[in-house]
Amino acid sequence: MKIEIKKSIKPIDYNFALSELEKRLSNVINSKSNELIWILEHNEIYTAGTSSKNEEILNKDIKVINTNRGGKITYHGPGQLMFYFVIDLNRRKKDIRKFISIIENTIIETLSEYEINVFADKENVGIWFNQNSEITKVAAIGVRVSKWIAYHGFSLNINCDLKNYNNIIPCGISDRGVTNLVRIKDINYKGIEEKLIKNFITNLEILSA
Repeated sequence: MKIEIKKSIKPIDYNFALSELEKRLSNVINSKSNELIWILEHNEIYTAGTSSKNEEILNKDIKVINTNRGGKITYHGPGQLMFYFVIDLNRRKKDIRKFISIIENTIIETLSEYEINVFADKENVGIWFNQNSEITKVAAIGVRVSKWIAYHGFSLNINCDLKNYNNIIPCGISDRGVTNLVRIKDINYKGIEEKLIKNFITNLEILSA
């Protein structure tokens, strides 16, 4: 099967996106649909993964949606690129760690094309930027696997409003902050989704070898 590429121009409701991913998951399991990569943005929302804790919500007035992805609590909103996927590992190597590494390398390699050096951290999931010993997160990763089909994906902060992270302990990590690409390097990131898609598909071939 080929991987279907979808790009949504208008912001997509989080619950609708989740429902669509679940439908695609079921169809891929039953060989009724192709795998999927879906690029979109959400309106402002906070979501809590399966390992999140209530004390990580600093502002109790915000609405938080519980989700079945891995990880803790995070923020989604305008200026943040969502890279969702439904990828069948039955057709590749059934190696979750290597799949996560593929996601990390995709982001790292893509940002290196903009001469931005970021890194993955075994202790703290995500992609990080180090500037003068201040380490901040620029991309969050949250994946769920059902019957060896991986879905959900990652978010990449491009020019999102970072003040929204003050309401939570992002991803449960209190001693590191959050940043975005414009703060790191104020340039035009138009077309970055194409680079991410290309690098992700290329890196997936590692699991097919």
